Amino acid sequence: MGAALCGLLATQALAEERTLRVYNWFDYITPQTLDNFKKENGAKLIYDIFDTNEALEAKLLTGNSGYDVVVPSNVFLAKQIQADVFQPLDRSKLPNWNHLDPQLMKLIEANDPGNRFAVPYMYGTVLIGFNPAKVKAALGENAPVDSWDLIFKEENIAKLKQCGVALLDSPSEILPIALHYLGLPPNSNQPKDYDKAAELLQKIRPNIAYFHSSKYMADIANGDICVAVGYSGSFSQAANRAKEAGNGVVVDMRLPKEGAPVWFDMLAIPKGAKNPEDAHAFINYLLQPQVIAPVSDFVGYPNPNKDATALVNPEIRNNPNLYPTAEAQATLFTLLPLERNAERARTRAWTKLKSGT
Repeated sequence: MGAALCGLLATQALAEERTLRVYNWFDYITPQTLDNFKKENGAKLIYDIFDTNEALEAKLLTGNSGYDVVVPSNVFLAKQIQADVFQPLDRSKLPNWNHLDPQLMKLIEANDPGNRFAVPYMYGTVLIGFNPAKVKAALGENAPVDSWDLIFKEENIAKLKQCGVALLDSPSEILPIALHYLGLPPNSNQPKDYDKAAELLQKIRPNIAYFHSSKYMADIANGDICVAVGYSGSFSQAANRAKEAGNGVVVDMRLPKEGAPVWFDMLAIPKGAKNPEDAHAFINYLLQPQVIAPVSDFVGYPNPNKDATALVNPEIRNNPNLYPTAEAQATLFTLLPLERNAERARTRAWTKLKSGT
């Protein structure tokens, strides 16, 4: 009896020593998801949050982040893989891997060749959000809301200026869209290509109210602007805010037919992780369709789990602008780190654009 008690105490002590440290984006998981994992796994879970990729990267590049699972976006992931920040995943400990969408996994290979270091958590696109009534008033019934022509054709955006147009304050996303629209590689490493993209954007610059990566969400929900280029989930949240406010504003969105950038937030294990065993268990847990579907419902973003789609709220999963169809997926492109000279050219182009010079 004494031996059995000692064994039990030893097991409990071991469980107490097992601590899993997770570092994820703010407001990006349901509390119930974390509670259920703790009950199922038994390890102590320390869950911290960040709000920028730069904040996460600063911790990772020290070589000792203190975390077992982190969630970088795919472009940052690519740079961090090059910096030897992560340990390769052990697929034998991820039996739920088979639920992932193969087509999306191919897109991610641009940032993580062979899908060796990370698993996608949520994803989305950069697209056009708009107020249908105000756009119709400015451009009529046939406004090209499903095309980048809405933004890049001067005759369109000039008419929209009166109700307000906003763009993300993000050279790494807006300039690739402009390049793609011009038929140039969105991840071009040719500095001269950024001159062409800048020329296109300079023409429409007088019609842009502002550049900001979060302000547009509240403004479009309140009716203060009528068009924005932003993140898919942001417009979903803005539409919900407008409904809750009962202000009569409708927010819609379209994935442009020409194609758009797709981003992924990725689950990865740092090289210095003290508990890679439970890190794999946590990732594998999130790969279960019945686990990840409620997270999509909560955050308003699609997940890359093909077997979870049917479990996601119909308002999300049946919206092709949030959950791209297979046909639309073929038009999406991932963003890549640039060579230094191209990065400098892009930064110069953006600084000049924002200053209006």
